Amino acid sequence: MHRRTRGVALLCCVGALFTSATSALRAEEAPTVPTRRPNIVVILADDLGYADISSFGSTDLKTPHVDRLAAEGMKLTRFYANCCVCSPTRASLLSGRYPELVGVPGVIRTHSENNWGRLHPNALLLPAALKRAGYRTGIVGKWHLGLEAPDRPTDRGFDEFHGFLGDMMDDYFDHRRHDVNYMRDGERTIDPEGHATDLFGQWACDLLDEWAQEEQPFFLYLAFNAPHTPIQPPDDWLAKVRVRESGISDRRAKLVALIEHMDRNIGRVLDRLDELGIADETLVVFTSDNGGDVGPGANNGPWRAGKGTMYEGGLLVPTIVRWPSRIEPGSESSAACITMDLFPTLCEAAGVPVEREIDGRSLMPLLTGEADDLPARDLFFVRREGGGEFWGQDARAVRRWPYKLAQNRPFESYQLYDLSQDPQEAKNLAADMPAKVRELAVALSQQIQRGGAVPWQTDASESAAP
Repeated sequence: MHRRTRGVALLCCVGALFTSATSALRAEEAPTVPTRRPNIVVILADDLGYADISSFGSTDLKTPHVDRLAAEGMKLTRFYANCCVCSPTRASLLSGRYPELVGVPGVIRTHSENNWGRLHPNALLLPAALKRAGYRTGIVGKWHLGLEAPDRPTDRGFDEFHGFLGDMMDDYFDHRRHDVNYMRDGERTIDPEGHATDLFGQWACDLLDEWAQEEQPFFLYLAFNAPHTPIQPPDDWLAKVRVRESGISDRRAKLVALIEHMDRNIGRVLDRLDELGIADETLVVFTSDNGGDVGPGANNGPWRAGKGTMYEGGLLVPTIVRWPSRIEPGSESSAACITMDLFPTLCEAAGVPVEREIDGRSLMPLLTGEADDLPARDLFFVRREGGGEFWGQDARAVRRWPYKLAQNRPFESYQLYDLSQDPQEAKNLAADMPAKVRELAVALSQQIQRGGAVPWQTDASESAAP
């Protein structure tokens, strides 16, 4: 499943391979520690469409800096977000678990009556795991996993936090949500001036400047809130798009400008790694928390629908990994991967043992060319939500190749698709294959039982660690 250039020597993979759907490395099985642990930078976009990157198919949008990552690393073209909305995927990225198994089945919000998750207090997050191996850890940008102690980034393993606690900004320039200022420097409330994307790009560069002077490796989690609504690019970026793209709609022009502005700030970070002389020892991941929002005009490529749905357009996201000398430049994999796989992947790259039960699998064999695919596994998706379409229940899906069983709203019938023959999910096979529907519905029920054992509405500190 790889497109590769022959004759390029690959360095050996770091550590042991993760081969089971639920991985638990113990101290006696600790991966081989590299001579120099790599720095790690994870860049997360918010609601980015699958094809809203030039290297993933966009024709009206220019993203030279993300495209540079693709040219210098590996594109993962069948990479699923753990959920079709924000908080659950972020919980999976940082924990290596299905989101409902760490208390985040839905979106964490300001008001309790519309809040559908709380990060489990006993969940081990990636920054805490990496700190045990001597990493400096920092998050810049959007957190969206808790608004107050003990659920802030600095409570959960990050040394540094420069960013936004909330779910979204009502304005990219005044940074409020429901008239509340959620911008923080550590635990201190701040009120900076400027477009949020520019602030996050600058703060990330500032951290790199500081950390590059130290001997310790670092983990930087750069989580933009772009291109989430409101679609609010700087005026000069919007003007450039309108001049360049003749005939583009006003709606699409605004989204294109917002994404291109984010790409420029990603470029600032990549350039800073070069200037500091640490790019070659830094592993960079780029991905999104869910598919693009079709309302503001996102382009999800060939996939059906977008954010908020269990169709492929809501779950498949553009993903790239660059690690100089370890990953072949310009390579590509269509193996089925998912956000929670990043936790064991990054731990293995750092030589850090994972001593908790997790659900993700290390992608290191794919990234270094030792494997063309991952062992077969089911992938589950859940989204709990309020409002008249959900009433506190959930949407759900399971992918058991080549089939996918999906329910976008809790009161609709299951839909069944054969993704090998119908990747656009145009023909519902549920009526024709009732036995397959039952088989996959049973698997979903068992996963729902697992999630039901993890509380998320009350203080879960005395419950068993997830």
